Amino acid sequence: MSLTGGADEQRAPNALAALGRNVGTSVILVVALLAVMWVIEAVDTAILSDRLQGNGILPRSTDGLDGILWSPFLHSGFPHLISNSIPFAMLSLLILAGGRPRYLKASAIIIAIGGLLVWAFAIGSNENHIGASGWVFGMVGFLIAAALLEKRATSIITGLIALVFYGGTILSGITPTDGISWEGHLFGFVAGLIAAKLTVPKQSLPSFDPPDAG
Repeated sequence: MSLTGGADEQRAPNALAALGRNVGTSVILVVALLAVMWVIEAVDTAILSDRLQGNGILPRSTDGLDGILWSPFLHSGFPHLISNSIPFAMLSLLILAGGRPRYLKASAIIIAIGGLLVWAFAIGSNENHIGASGWVFGMVGFLIAAALLEKRATSIITGLIALVFYGGTILSGITPTDGISWEGHLFGFVAGLIAAKLTVPKQSLPSFDPPDAG
């Protein structure tokens, strides 16, 4: 009679295969979203003479309300798009480490709530707010809040990565600056905190109280 690992030996390759599929589909999703942004910018620049840029969020204007949906995919030029692409990809993959449903729910809440707050409270009523940076700031807020709520190793690590790489960017990005949608950054970050509160289960730290003496 021989002794083998049996089911344990089969589980390891299956787990690795599942992990590989998850990473692969996550990368494909991020690439697809970035591809949409880049194709839109290319078409807008080369064919439409930047007309799509006017479809962003126009505060307190009924015509600009639908810009809540379009603004994350519109940019004021390729330099603007390039500056958003790398942080968008990195932060998306960090959230996707927790699964696609978490990423999709968080993104939907960030875009909707962040956009509504910009529409309702942005200072300049004639300004046109576009760009994925609100989404980016929202993901930073989500990762930091998720780390505080879940208190799991993976959440804490991803939250620390977001804080280390983008903590300074948050402070500078929400400072009122002409020509920059600092309101989009601020309200995107706030929406990320709300998204974490709505979607991330809160965990309690383990108790270390000594047992009763009696």
